[in-house]
Amino acid sequence: MLVNGQWTEDWQPVQATDAKGGFVRQTSSFRNWITPDGAAGPTGAAGFAAEAGRYHLYVALICPWASRTLIARKLKGLEDVISLSIVEPELGDQGWRFATPDPVNGAEWMHQIYTKADPQVSGRATVPVLWDKKTGTIVNNESADILRIFNSGFGALASGPDLYPQALRAGIDALNDRIYPRLNNGVYRAGFATTQVADEEAFRDVFDELDTLEAHLASGGPWLMGETFTEADIRLFVTLIRFDAAYHGLFKTNLRRISDYPALQAYQLRVLNLPGIRETVSIDHIKRGYYSIKKLNPTGIVPVGPDLPGIDPVA
Repeated sequence: MLVNGQWTEDWQPVQATDAKGGFVRQTSSFRNWITPDGAAGPTGAAGFAAEAGRYHLYVALICPWASRTLIARKLKGLEDVISLSIVEPELGDQGWRFATPDPVNGAEWMHQIYTKADPQVSGRATVPVLWDKKTGTIVNNESADILRIFNSGFGALASGPDLYPQALRAGIDALNDRIYPRLNNGVYRAGFATTQVADEEAFRDVFDELDTLEAHLASGGPWLMGETFTEADIRLFVTLIRFDAAYHGLFKTNLRRISDYPALQAYQLRVLNLPGIRETVSIDHIKRGYYSIKKLNPTGIVPVGPDLPGIDPVA
């Protein structure tokens, strides 16, 4: 935890709770956008123009929010445009750590990237982070923003499908607005709940949403918006792929597994088998990372299972 730029205490997953004892997620603090001409985006200031080699992405393979951006970078053909650093999967007392010093900023810990951008910053040092090498600062640390920046902010430097097509935006936004609190963040609300009532409320949301999505995909598809793969599919997939490996056991969302939902299981495999997606997924990092959270797993023991046919070839 950073307070006015100083590391003050060991990393904790829960920084705030609501009146019911429910998990409250930290608000992202860096919200600038990259645009083709450097104009300001929906939030933040101008000055961040699309340029090859100027920007660097920091991610953790365990993190679903970071994985959103990693998938978008892959699908939009930006791998040679935006460089990449991947932190170690285990969360240490100071949060995310680099296996070797970060090649861009020489940092050992992710929180040092934050204090370089803002010497007085407070809060958790989260991933993903989109860094500007030219000005030496964080452009954005909100995954939903970065997903859209990669979709449209790099102009002719990018390729691949439009993940947020104009004609489908209302439907995509409606899906995101429902799935995020109930499922994407719902599993965290269950896993990090501090009271029984908060846990049960989140638990119901998670499985109500999974049931709704199962019915939706069973009657349509192949994607959430029919024939068009969009950012909504990325946002759902990153939660589904972690569910049986981590959330079902560690976060106590154990009513059913994704493998118990035929349509969701088939959908998950369709996404995973799109060109390039499997390269962004590491079940090993996911399990090692989540099970390193001392508050939930004091022994640090990582389970051998589960068996994930078609997903993890070494399981």
